Amino acid sequence: MSTGYGVAELVVHGDADLVGKSIGDSGLRDRDITVLTLHRGTTVIPNPFAHHVLQAEDRLLCFGKLEEMRSMIPARPKRQRRVKKLPKQPIPLG
Repeated sequence: MSTGYGVAELVVHGDADLVGKSIGDSGLRDRDITVLTLHRGTTVIPNPFAHHVLQAEDRLLCFGKLEEMRSMIPARPKRQRRVKKLPKQPIPLG
């Protein structure tokens, strides 16, 4: 196996560009990614054909360039740390 290649599961979220496109038209092959299995709800489609149209929440088990697959994962929003403001009056001891 070549360095930099591996297997990963990608989830097609509802707002993804892939929704409504066939596997063949998705551009995955151009990115050197092969779909090994398509999981749709409780249905598993091994070696899906290029004409299968992707739907929201499909899970794709893929083999390909790991960097390409990582680049398809949307960035998570960064958590903002909350800083409590000090009270205007000192807190009395006791």
